[in-house]
Amino acid sequence: MSFEKIGINSNILSALKTSGFVSPTPVQEATIPQALSGKDLIVSAQTGSGKTAAFMLPILQMLSQKPKSNNINPQVLVLTPTRELALQITKATASYGINMPWLRIATIVGGMPYRNQIRALSKRVDILVATPGRLIDQMKSNKVSLTSIQTLVLDEADRMLDMGFIEDIETIVKNTPRDRQTMLFSATIDESIARLAKKMMNNPQHIALTSSKQKHDNITQKLFYADNNEHKVKLLNHVLNESSLDQAIIFTSTKKGADKLAECLSDNGFSVAALHGDMNQRQRTRTISQLQKKQIRVLVATDIAARGIDINGISHAVNFDLPMQAEDYVHRIGRTGRAGRNGSALSLVTNEEKHKVRRIEKYIGQTISTETIEGLEPKVTRSSNDISNKRNKHRVNTSRNGLSDKNNTPRRFSSVNKTKEKMDTKNPSSIRAASKSNNNQNRKQNTSKRNNFKESIRDNKFSESRRI
Repeated sequence: MSFEKIGINSNILSALKTSGFVSPTPVQEATIPQALSGKDLIVSAQTGSGKTAAFMLPILQMLSQKPKSNNINPQVLVLTPTRELALQITKATASYGINMPWLRIATIVGGMPYRNQIRALSKRVDILVATPGRLIDQMKSNKVSLTSIQTLVLDEADRMLDMGFIEDIETIVKNTPRDRQTMLFSATIDESIARLAKKMMNNPQHIALTSSKQKHDNITQKLFYADNNEHKVKLLNHVLNESSLDQAIIFTSTKKGADKLAECLSDNGFSVAALHGDMNQRQRTRTISQLQKKQIRVLVATDIAARGIDINGISHAVNFDLPMQAEDYVHRIGRTGRAGRNGSALSLVTNEEKHKVRRIEKYIGQTISTETIEGLEPKVTRSSNDISNKRNKHRVNTSRNGLSDKNNTPRRFSSVNKTKEKMDTKNPSSIRAASKSNNNQNRKQNTSKRNNFKESIRDNKFSESRRI
């Protein structure tokens, strides 16, 4: 199937060829003809499936076929959960509409100069891309009118609801014409999405091409076992030096872990930056821009910070820490293999994380192959049954208030905490030490139990900081 056969006109086809599009993805093939017919659509599609083009190409075609008017109010509204996703949609739309010089796109999001947005809204706008909160602010100030909206798109609707935008969305929808076309895109369609759709849509057509458990057939998935975090860094250094690697996103479970790993990799000569929720909007924007311009080769990120990043140049996604939820694994590896390209998803795993591997494999319905790197093979070869028995025998649950056993009985380890604090202030991190030297292997064999315990604390520095 070609874009021409599904109804896209020559002007847009020319722009698609310039952008490197060859043939439509499954979601585009299924969605575009339905959208061109004017139907309301509920589309279940994963990030990286090509959904931006699935809704924006028919929108551009419909705009090109309508007579131009002097009405300055936007005709199309696209709502997104994050600023980054809004900017990516704007950039993609501009490339699809490069042969439509009259096309005007405005982006209304937080973290951008307020005056510039007001200036953009004072002129004619064809397509408005916005986050719900900032759009509500402009509506309250009477800077924008939605009375001319002909097409409304909710992209990543599930995330917008998760982020608490339901009231804002309902307010926005009430201010648009009732006879508009509405397209809702979501990775999952649950009860909350169904209720929202019932309120705002007219006999919607359901398109479900993939589930959240999709296998990502164009992504090669591999496991590399490691003895500890020090071993993980050695494996990571080897992976990042592969000639096949263009750009990579590395996932950690914590913000502090992202900063520490980025610092370590920078010391090892890699062009790298961290991305997490403690960074302000300006820092986040600059980092993503550097990644898009290939000024940095490696991004170390947490799950929430990386959601919405859509960059085709990412060849590798690496799990330095495996996620707690199997669904997050699918979202992570979806950062690579974009727009039909091939990608690599690598997970660095300790024996203590084997239960997470089993959970992920059960969720995605496939076994992930295990590989080794010559000279970096794991020394610890305990079986999963041994780990499981040990875990059941000595189970300890962590909480914000300290440590508790499996019956939630508080246990005090003040001496351990003092040891950890002393180590944190006087010794370099285990990660940086790992990347510098392997000389401590013989010394470890003769250490006392107290020093062994200090080493176990140091190996887990990435899990000490609070999760996001």
